[in-house]
Amino acid sequence: MSSRSLPAPGGAGFSCAEARETARDILAGLKPDPAGVDDVLTVVSELVSNASRHAGGATAFRITVRSGTVTIEVSDGSPSPPRIPPWAPEVPGGFGWRLVNQLATTDVHIHPDGKTVTATLTTEAVGHL
Repeated sequence: MSSRSLPAPGGAGFSCAEARETARDILAGLKPDPAGVDDVLTVVSELVSNASRHAGGATAFRITVRSGTVTIEVSDGSPSPPRIPPWAPEVPGGFGWRLVNQLATTDVHIHPDGKTVTATLTTEAVGHL
């Protein structure tokens, strides 16, 4: 098992780019399928940007690689769970959470400090780890 975290100094403050770089670093030596890396990076980007856009910023980020899975956890200060808006392809935005749910199995844990969104991609999605 391999794991890396980004705590957010002062409660919020790391970027999508920093979270993606952390994900790239942990995946670099594992030789996953390139399309799988793209899927992981898409999920990382969507979760961190959604925390920024809808919840005041991410307060923590963790990526964990185990045999068979990659798990991404993003925490923020809002207790409101993410939602999939009604389908409106003519309206910009609103597709991120839908995309995350297509690429990964998700779970939302509400806690006193807000919530943690967990997305897990399997070996089939990411390639052999």
